Amino acid sequence: MQKKISLILIIALCAHSVLAISDAELDSLYNQFQITEVEVTARALTEDVIVPQTLKGAELQRLNALSVADALRYFSGVQLKDYGGVGGIKTINIRSMGSQHTAVYYNGVQLGNAQNGQVDLGRFSLDNMEEIQLFNGQKSDIFQSAREFGSAGNVYLTTRKPYFKDKERAHVRAQMRFGSFALANPNVGVDVKLTETLALTLDAEYVYSDGKYPFRYRRVLPNGETAYDTTAIRQNGDVNAVRTELGIHHYYRNTGFWRVHAYNYYSERGVPGAIVNNVWRNGERLRDRNSFVQAQWQDEWFNRWSMRLLAKYANDYTHYKNYDERLLPSNNKYTQQETYLSFANKVEIFNWWDASIAYDYQYNTLARENLLLEAPKEFFHRHSHWLSAATAFNIQEYLRMQASVLMTAVDNNTPRVTPGMFFSLRPYPAIDLSINAFYKQSYRYPTFNDLYYTDLGNANLRPELARQHSVEIAYTTSNHKLQNSNANGYEIAVSASYYYNRVTDKIIAYPKGQQFRWTMLNLGTVKINGVDAKADMSLYLPLRFVLRGRLNYTFQKAVDVTNENDTYYGHQIPYIPLHSGSVVLGLDWQSKRGDHYGLNYSFIYVGERYSQQENSIYNYVQPWYTHDMSLYGEWQIKRWWLKANLEINNLLGQDYEVIQNYPMPKQNVRCTLAVRY
Repeated sequence: MQKKISLILIIALCAHSVLAISDAELDSLYNQFQITEVEVTARALTEDVIVPQTLKGAELQRLNALSVADALRYFSGVQLKDYGGVGGIKTINIRSMGSQHTAVYYNGVQLGNAQNGQVDLGRFSLDNMEEIQLFNGQKSDIFQSAREFGSAGNVYLTTRKPYFKDKERAHVRAQMRFGSFALANPNVGVDVKLTETLALTLDAEYVYSDGKYPFRYRRVLPNGETAYDTTAIRQNGDVNAVRTELGIHHYYRNTGFWRVHAYNYYSERGVPGAIVNNVWRNGERLRDRNSFVQAQWQDEWFNRWSMRLLAKYANDYTHYKNYDERLLPSNNKYTQQETYLSFANKVEIFNWWDASIAYDYQYNTLARENLLLEAPKEFFHRHSHWLSAATAFNIQEYLRMQASVLMTAVDNNTPRVTPGMFFSLRPYPAIDLSINAFYKQSYRYPTFNDLYYTDLGNANLRPELARQHSVEIAYTTSNHKLQNSNANGYEIAVSASYYYNRVTDKIIAYPKGQQFRWTMLNLGTVKINGVDAKADMSLYLPLRFVLRGRLNYTFQKAVDVTNENDTYYGHQIPYIPLHSGSVVLGLDWQSKRGDHYGLNYSFIYVGERYSQQENSIYNYVQPWYTHDMSLYGEWQIKRWWLKANLEINNLLGQDYEVIQNYPMPKQNVRCTLAVRY
């Protein structure tokens, strides 16, 4: 009966919506493209109901970061798994919910999980990135695809859009990055204005590194005696990778646009295995090809009704080989295909009331072939459907509310309905103080990778159900009215949030001897209590100096409460630290002619963790921290801009491990030279 009532509510909300697009989003798109002059009035009905963490523009480029994964380390509530070096796989986990509850969106379309059930964020470069946003729960705008309502947290990656001033027809940029461990990383990009409303972007990158870095391998017995203490060189961490992207952008009628984006990534790399029992070299090799084409069309009618269509086709290929006699021999090929369609609408019922409805369909296939056995090729497929309805209210700028309902249906399984409710209270409109809260359920089936992807998959995994509760207080103050002036002033934004999550049948994955092969299991029930605190500051000083700072702190108590008879009952789940945080400081100076110079420092700390379910001294993983510094300069010569950047990472050369037995690089250096026209 409850399921029928939920379905009736969805249909009722659908019928009440004639559905559409956000003026604010179109305004942002037009400002960035600037092909013709347009004036769009934004009605910010649903802004900041869920306040995101954001890195964009110059702030993103100032970080000592090579990939998107490196940049995400500076967000609060985030755990990043890093297996070392340029070629090591890097995955994200938000608020201990598990990486499968974190969806990653690339220009508005979700990325598939073609490798290890995770999205390897190490393959997405920052050189072509315009903005990174992290939302807990879901993003503020209810005009979104249906599946976006289904994740516990969303990461949005937005690539650079074309920008042309008067009479400009093309932009060209080239960059060369080189550094420790034989790193060579050239990048080129071109923007071409084809017509007054049509533009093309092209970006290509090559990454090479031998991955050979020194590390110290030291283990101490529980009685305090040193078992071994060795210095060695990391082996089998080399990578050869090529990334190419092509985008076509078209804007028309001051209300709509369409764009097509094609992406291809190819890599051939060693898989740096665990350092166990004085074994320094592993025989695992991995060859990847990740390709997709996605398209988006969006328009509005009558200033009330907006519509969006998304389509995507992805084809991913992985060839994993391991002839190491100490491990299980393997020679497996995997081919995954994905077809995805989304149709979303939003309608402005009144100036204070919006409603939306969306439907998504996805078809996935996985072909697996074991070349060591004379067995037939295995084939798996899955049909997935999502139907969402949402509404948003704005009551005299004091209170903003959102509510959503999502129905998820996968193959012949019973459809599941998950609700969400979000509130943002501003008790004093004259003061930028808000109290934000939300409750949300999210539900997911085990992925192909969880069930079948490797020999150590678990076909008996049960689906997860997550319940999230969160309360946040945010405050912003500023006396710096003119952002581009030389006036002194400050901008400060602080926030603190408490959250309580409960996950039933939580699926976790951790490496079991081989990095590519993971052990998958259900933990039963996990309770997560946490606090995120963050502060951002900008001080505008005399003589055109600007001092910027960002502080993040996270406390998380994520414990297994499945069975009181288990020896690990009430213990912290694997690889979740109690305390973690980061500090970023930057000092910038701009000359009268526009040249820029900057000095940046960052500090990252991750507290003690445990590598297994039982929090014993044998499974203890030490805390780690790193200091990073960079110095950059940017100069203009006529219409050419030149930039140089020097980075020193892990400044003090600390020995540390993000994942036990996977040592990370000690002190290393990167230098970047760039030119653009």
